Amino acid sequence: MPGGRLTQQERQQIALGLADGLAYAEIARRLDRPTSTITREVMRNGGPAAYRADLAHRATEHRAHRRRQTTPRGPEEAPPQPHGRDAEAVREYEETFTTVLMQSGAPKMMSRVLACLYTTDAGSLTASELVQRLQVSPASISKAIAFLESQGLVRRERDEQRRERYFADEDVWYQSMMASARSTAQLVETARQGVGILGPGTPAAVRLENIARFLDFVTESITRAAEQAREVLHTKPETTSGDTAEPSPDR
Repeated sequence: MPGGRLTQQERQQIALGLADGLAYAEIARRLDRPTSTITREVMRNGGPAAYRADLAHRATEHRAHRRRQTTPRGPEEAPPQPHGRDAEAVREYEETFTTVLMQSGAPKMMSRVLACLYTTDAGSLTASELVQRLQVSPASISKAIAFLESQGLVRRERDEQRRERYFADEDVWYQSMMASARSTAQLVETARQGVGILGPGTPAAVRLENIARFLDFVTESITRAAEQAREVLHTKPETTSGDTAEPSPDR
């Protein structure tokens, strides 16, 4: 399987594949590339509806040029990764994780911050650490954190040095599902109110009743599954007798 940057010809093949309605996995198979590479390429360049090979190629060259200007040290001088990780593989994975979060509906910067928090062993970073890792302005981090906090996806605490640290709790997805379930339950209740107002048995009322039954069943199933998963599927990092606190570059 080839590595390295996508060529302009490959980008043209991606554009043709999107125009033909091919799935990312099929495009990746034809190019002998990982599916994550195609997904990331499309999502960072306008999405499947707006992707253009020439614009994507120029944008990639521009980003590479900008990185060379703002990052004087070469890849060989990159800070060491904990646990013997491959720094380039970690960077690629963070980009893939960010892309998937964006596909789920989160804005780009918020997705980058969340992916960054989730892939650090400490599970938390300060604003200055996020600025350094993501190479963005403090204002961008502040805005992203405010959004994520409003959605209950991160929390903040002060450490022993009185710095604000931002945490992405493992329990956040459970809480997010519960919030979604409560919102859906309200929709179910509203749909059933409409049944009485429109008249039971009428076409409009039957439609609303079917909506209510479907959402009620699915929400109950998801809630039950989330509660069970929270109890039985939670894992913790493996430890050995020689383990010590991680001298992570995140700190």
